[in-house]
Parts: sequence; C-alpha cells; structure tokens
Amino acid sequence: MSTVAAIDWEAEILDLLDELSQVQDALFGVLSEKRACMARHDLEAMAAFNTREEEVRQRLENCHTRRQQLLRAARQRSLSSDSLQSLAKTGTAGSSVNLGKQVNDATSRLRLLQHESLTNWVIAQRSLLHYAQMLEILATGGQPDPTYKERTAPVRRGGTLLDQEA
Repeated sequence: MSTVAAIDWEAEILDLLDELSQVQDALFGVLSEKRACMARHDLEAMAAFNTREEEVRQRLENCHTRRQQLLRAARQRSLSSDSLQSLAKTGTAGSSVNLGKQVNDATSRLRLLQHESLTNWVIAQRSLLHYAQMLEILATGGQPDPTYKERTAPVRRGGTLLDQEA
C-alpha cells in the first residue's frame, strides 16, 4: 500500500482485489483437486496438498493484512472504513463501476469458496463415518448387542477379525 499522504483508493482497492482473485482461483483449484483425491482415496496425493494449502493460506493472510491496512488508512482519513464495499462506494475511491463490480465478484466468489470448503468437509466426515462403521462391523462381527439380554445367556464379544476361535 502506498505510504504517501494521498492514496489512490481506487488503484489500491483494485490491486488488492486482483491479488485476492488470484488467491481465490488457486484455492478453487486446491479444493477441487483435493475433492477428486478424496473420491479416488488417493492418500499420497492428499498428503502432497499440505504445502500448496499452506502457500494459499499465507497468500490469503497477506490479502487480509493488506485489507486491514487499507481500511485503517481510510479510518484515519475519516472515510467509510467498515468494509471494502463501503470504501469503494465513497467518492474518494472514484466512481468506477468496475470497482464496485469487482468487490461484488470477490464477495460472490468468497461464498462459493465457503460452499466448496463445506462440501469437502462433508465428504471427509462421511468417509470418516464410513470407515468407523466398517471398523465396528469388523470388531463385532456384524452382530450388535441385543437391546434386552437374558441374564443367563452368554454375551458374545468380538468379531471374526478379533476372535481367536474363528
């Protein structure tokens, strides 16, 4: 961000939004590739995502820091500083229709990213539940404990994988 007394608000906001758009594209790529790896059960490829995810996270954090600095500078100049959207609407940021459109596009893409992240989380949770159920079937032999047990009947514990008898 420019440190001179006069800030070209429109240029600063557009620069930030361009960087944010690039980061969002990278995040879309990571999320879709990771979802494909989960569908293929490719654990090696998923492990390789750690580095890429960390890079995207760092870039996203840098965008957030720039946004905070920009809003802080606007607040110091008594401008609307509660969001980039409100700052873009001020006359100081210029009357560019493109600026308002880019802010709205970034907001829409953020919602899509939230949806993509939630989708990946649901897939991961469903997979975890599936594996937990498979382990339970292996451990119990697929025989759940009866709700009402006779006190004299022997209780069968363990499954074929865990029983030495089988």
